[in-house]
Amino acid sequence: MELKWLEDFVSLAETRSFSRSAALRHVTQPAFSRRIQALEAWVGTELIDRSTFPTRLTQSGEVFHAQALVILTQAHEARALLRSHEGTASTTIEFAVPHTLALTFFPHWLSGLERDLGCLRTRLRALNVHDAVLMLVEGGVDLVMGYHHPGQPRPLDPARYESVVIGSESVAPYSATHADGTPLFALPGSARAPAPYLSYTPNAYLGRMTQILLSKAATPVHLDKVYETDMAEGLKAMALAGHGVAFLPRSAAADAIEQGRLVSLDTRGDLSLTMEIRLYRDTLAVPTDERRAALVGRLWRHVATSLDTPHAEPT
Repeated sequence: MELKWLEDFVSLAETRSFSRSAALRHVTQPAFSRRIQALEAWVGTELIDRSTFPTRLTQSGEVFHAQALVILTQAHEARALLRSHEGTASTTIEFAVPHTLALTFFPHWLSGLERDLGCLRTRLRALNVHDAVLMLVEGGVDLVMGYHHPGQPRPLDPARYESVVIGSESVAPYSATHADGTPLFALPGSARAPAPYLSYTPNAYLGRMTQILLSKAATPVHLDKVYETDMAEGLKAMALAGHGVAFLPRSAAADAIEQGRLVSLDTRGDLSLTMEIRLYRDTLAVPTDERRAALVGRLWRHVATSLDTPHAEPT
């Protein structure tokens, strides 16, 4: 039995809707349903009456709901107790950050914060975008940093998960260069001679951004996928080695652009896309430590009221 199954069950008891709870728990509805079924299999009886709408608990489900709340409370109290024994944990702010932002934006953003707020103790978990958000939903971190674009909004309930814009980031196609600085590859390519394409995996957030970008291009872009990974840094390394065209965040490509090793192929301005960089928090999170909760609140108020926010684009 997994703790998240109990959290799913409690959410379903509150919303009485599989689709609503799936969105709040940041999982697909089929995955959410499977987790509820797994909990029922572990308990050994049906907890949900699926013959009615809205969904309601069975008699066994009502009994188990009270116990699930007790178990979750005890688990959170145990975590708080263990963290209090770690010495500095009560003053350490925990972040979940996508890999690219962890390497490019976060260090400079944190430096700007510390100029105003003094030294901050932080713990960073570098994850993919989905897992970073899931860490916030499941109470594993205090704050999440991530990309936002209207074409790929996050299924987080704005009534619970507050966000603030702290910067922006563009995505565009890049190629390695010849000795004279000209690109190895060109776009848009043609049906007979497509450009070799270094692609994100289908579920990668930046991959979905790239698909949106390509769908809005003024001229069809012809690409031949020769490589696939879920990390922008991996695509950058392959692009630098001359294997093809990669759609990269500007901040990830900035150093190679400055060195003349990468060049943008967005020559007409129709092959780039801009995303916001946002910070998220759970406004209904139960504090496991009052000192850390106060620090998180102070940081959030500072960021939310700051007019001079950092920007991911190099100056």
